[in-house]
Amino acid sequence: MTTYPILLDLRNRRCLVVGGGEVAQRKVHGLLAAEAAVTVVSPAASAVLTRLASAGNIVWHPRVYRRGDLVGMRLVIAATDQPAVNRQVADDALAQGVLCNVIDQSAAGDFTVPSVIRRGDLVLTVSTSGQSPALSRHLRKALEARFGNEYEVFLHIMGAVRRRLLALEHDPETRRALFARLVTAEIPEAIRQGRRDEVQRRLNAILGPAYDASLLEFIDEAPQRQGLP
Repeated sequence: MTTYPILLDLRNRRCLVVGGGEVAQRKVHGLLAAEAAVTVVSPAASAVLTRLASAGNIVWHPRVYRRGDLVGMRLVIAATDQPAVNRQVADDALAQGVLCNVIDQSAAGDFTVPSVIRRGDLVLTVSTSGQSPALSRHLRKALEARFGNEYEVFLHIMGAVRRRLLALEHDPETRRALFARLVTAEIPEAIRQGRRDEVQRRLNAILGPAYDASLLEFIDEAPQRQGLP
């Protein structure tokens, strides 16, 4: 199956999960990570989903799915253990123009959900287009080991550097060359090891002495909990 990969902005968008088991629970967590406004419809729900509803993190309707549940939703995930219900959700979503993912019948929906690794604003995804979930999990674990929390800090620093450089009068080619050097300077490894002075030294070596006054600011803007003392 040939698909078109995209990243959806679901912040504060209403999203529906039909189902209350462990699979639905995983889907809810993914949507909450994207800051979506999540509604769950299911006669029963896992203990985790129940707690999320009690805390006000999600809305839970403890009943069977109804077609009207799709009104106002940006997307829906059909995650029940009943194929007929999942198919009905998909058919209703198609009729109402709501994006739909069906956990046990990927071809019935509009999209599949890849394996995801989040490191702050860095999002890595792996998809086998539904051919091998086992391979997706294997590759996700490999990426999780390769890209640790130091990349959240590094991306934060890169964003701060980029904003500064864009505010200065550099031509695009000069900026591209600086960014290319930064991403190959093994700064994430220095961050992982907690070597703050080495991070500053490498940034200074690339950006030059003119940026001395702002290097510490770049570093201090990064989340301290992720490696830099």
